[in-house]
Amino acid sequence: MRNPFHPGLLLLAASLGVVPPALAQVAKVNGTAIPQARADVLLKEVISQGQKDTPELRAMIRQELISREVMAQEALKLGLNKNPEVSQQLDMARQDILIRAFLSDAQRKTSVSEETLRKAHERFKDSPAANEYRARHILVGSEADALEIVKEIRAGADFAKIAAARSRDEGSKASGGELGWAAPSTYVRPFAEALARMKKGELSESPVQTNFGWHVIRLEDIRPLSFEAIRPQLQQVVQREMIQKQIDDLRAKAKVE
Repeated sequence: MRNPFHPGLLLLAASLGVVPPALAQVAKVNGTAIPQARADVLLKEVISQGQKDTPELRAMIRQELISREVMAQEALKLGLNKNPEVSQQLDMARQDILIRAFLSDAQRKTSVSEETLRKAHERFKDSPAANEYRARHILVGSEADALEIVKEIRAGADFAKIAAARSRDEGSKASGGELGWAAPSTYVRPFAEALARMKKGELSESPVQTNFGWHVIRLEDIRPLSFEAIRPQLQQVVQREMIQKQIDDLRAKAKVE
């Protein structure tokens, strides 16, 4: 079984006082207690990554914490915490933990009203991300093949017939490369960015390379997404803006020399 634990993170959090103390103990190593709270934090982290809460997992966490405690005690005995580089890394890790806690707390406390979402929709409704696109594509293995196909289509060849005969995308070639209606977020970034630059009925000026290969794209149609369809994305954008405003306010109040 793959070790699911982030090296050193939990011990660091506990040593910095981020993990609250608890009377219950997981184990005692050389007289030093490992609090149950530490195991609970790590269990929650592992479960969030898709692991199931089982007795075997809890036993594995206990053994992991014992190993970490042994290593941490030895590191302190060797005076490694006094090494300037290690000390700096500890300071930065402590800051990272506190920043994540701040951002999580800010997100939990930041509520977005319906009116604010509607205003955000007005701001973003003309952006490419607020549209969905109906496109066709032909996927081939090389830029040379893609350029040849572009040349053939511009000379009058039928896009759908070429897609059916030569595209490597088994999911769309039978329908002439038709991809149906989809939001830009559905596609890998280079493909989505190419769609955003295109006009209805246009063939991509040059082939688009992604991790799948080279694409010849034709944009069949564009239509705006409804408010409800992009509500989750608007919620995230507005929350990020509100949290950034908090950060900007904190910076403005801070005494920086």
